[in-house]
Amino acid sequence: MTTMTTAPTLGYADLPGLLRRLVGDEKHDCSSHSTLDVLWVLYDRVLADGDRFLLSKGHGPAAYYAVLATKGLIPVEALDGFGGFDSPLGHHPDRVLVPGVVLSNGSLGHGLPIAVGVALAGRRVFCLVGDAELEEGSNWEAVQYAGRAGLDGLTAVAVDNRSSTHGWPGGIAARFALEGWTTAAVDGRDHDALENALTAGLRGRPHLVVAEVLR
Repeated sequence: MTTMTTAPTLGYADLPGLLRRLVGDEKHDCSSHSTLDVLWVLYDRVLADGDRFLLSKGHGPAAYYAVLATKGLIPVEALDGFGGFDSPLGHHPDRVLVPGVVLSNGSLGHGLPIAVGVALAGRRVFCLVGDAELEEGSNWEAVQYAGRAGLDGLTAVAVDNRSSTHGWPGGIAARFALEGWTTAAVDGRDHDALENALTAGLRGRPHLVVAEVLR
């Protein structure tokens, strides 16, 4: 976690209004809205001092910026300049420009391998990926290694909004389980279910939470 720049005075109910302040085609509404509740639960209920969060699903970071604003990590007014020439809030998050951002990204598939390294360094780390992003082969090298190394400090959160090209027969969780991960699949809009799943990993094994978002 990162020290707040302003005192947080906003809550979950304020997020729709904050999202409306970010405009433009690169907002990627579907991607942003599908991640909103996962991001909120992570930042409001789960992440503790010393934890790391990596947004590997870097397309459409609007929801990420909105949640960071509610927590006082970036000024609310900064949302109005999203994607502008002189704005720190780019179409992909930049860890140098945005307080609270740990991973700068663009190409998909980078976050989970980096999260493996963070876990190897002894940090508890949460990495948010998308169901379509998991088609990138680099993810599966990370999944295989993490399972065999027993990286219990690593939790991956896969937002499944059925956007992958080929789908996942048997479900995403089944693929991770084959590689030695503990898994849970929950409604990606249910905050209590998300919190319980995100904190339910077992010692000695990495953990996957599939957040199913179909609305």
